[in-house]
Amino acid sequence: MIITHVAHVRFQGKYWGYGPYVREMNLWARNVASVTLLAPLSSKKAPDPIDLPYECSTLRFVQVESFELTSLRSSLKALFFLPSIFFKTWKEIKKSDHVHLRCPGNMGLIGAITQVLFPSKHNTAKYAANWDPSSQQPFTYRLQKKILASQALSKNMRVLTYGNWDSSNQNLVPFFTASYSEKDTKAVKPRQLSLDQKIRLIYVGGLQKAKNPLLSIRVCQKLLENHVEAELNLYGQGPEMEKLLDFVEKNNLSNNVILHGNVNSEELIKAYQNSHFLIFVSESEGWPKVVAESMFWACLPITSPVSCVPQMLGDESRGDLVSNSEDMIFDIICRYVEEPEKYYQKAQSARDWSQKYTLERFEHEIQNLLKN
Repeated sequence: MIITHVAHVRFQGKYWGYGPYVREMNLWARNVASVTLLAPLSSKKAPDPIDLPYECSTLRFVQVESFELTSLRSSLKALFFLPSIFFKTWKEIKKSDHVHLRCPGNMGLIGAITQVLFPSKHNTAKYAANWDPSSQQPFTYRLQKKILASQALSKNMRVLTYGNWDSSNQNLVPFFTASYSEKDTKAVKPRQLSLDQKIRLIYVGGLQKAKNPLLSIRVCQKLLENHVEAELNLYGQGPEMEKLLDFVEKNNLSNNVILHGNVNSEELIKAYQNSHFLIFVSESEGWPKVVAESMFWACLPITSPVSCVPQMLGDESRGDLVSNSEDMIFDIICRYVEEPEKYYQKAQSARDWSQKYTLERFEHEIQNLLKN
């Protein structure tokens, strides 16, 4: 049984959801007899380009209302739905052999609370955000972490976290995620880097203020202002889209900065393969897939030191950790242009590390969790 806050779409006889999440869930589903999915259902008529369908022929979808706890008004509104959602969750957990929670999220919180009533069931929870105890997180996130990590409240729980945080807690299992197969690990050479060539930057992720997409545009702008030929391609959707488009137009950057929106995985792979640097300076992440994906294709990440990212980058042996500063990122890129061998070595090291974490290895780890 899967409990998730991800809103799904019914389309052409299948259930669709956010692509990276569904790709992972399909691997779990391949190793069990049947799957019950407890989640909200969107009213959209068709999926987004980034969405994927579930491949499980035995999937049973149980719909719950979507709700928010972000304000007093939304919390009061949620009170009408919560009794029904708790009852459905209790009912489905009772019938299931294994419960898999997707956390943090509103449904993850419901599932974390409800599973306390079933101490003998073997459960897993994927905590996809930052587990770092020193990080600032919303109350509902902290509550989920406290319940899941408690060996008294969650007796047979394995919490899959990004990074190594507390080896003494038997509930916590350092984990990872994967986007590509072993067959994709062909020899990918880092791009040539010199002042005679255009510097190609890429941003991948939600266009949200917390993920700082505007910073990547400012970096490209600064390179151009200093007579360095550069281009930036941004991939993703979000509330900052109009603001970013307006900034690009007002600063005459339309020939060098392109916002593509959401695209399918094949188009995104080509973009990684064509880029020198990923610029992704987010305020909070778990295991940022875009960082691991860019590394897989020898595109060097310049990113923020949140969650397990410093561990992913091997203390900057496989990329660079930065603050929210276009000047800092500009200086790093210029140093690599002056020392292209250093860029090449780091990009190669990033590729070699990331290509260890394939979908096959991920599925093998899932099989171990289900056995135990």
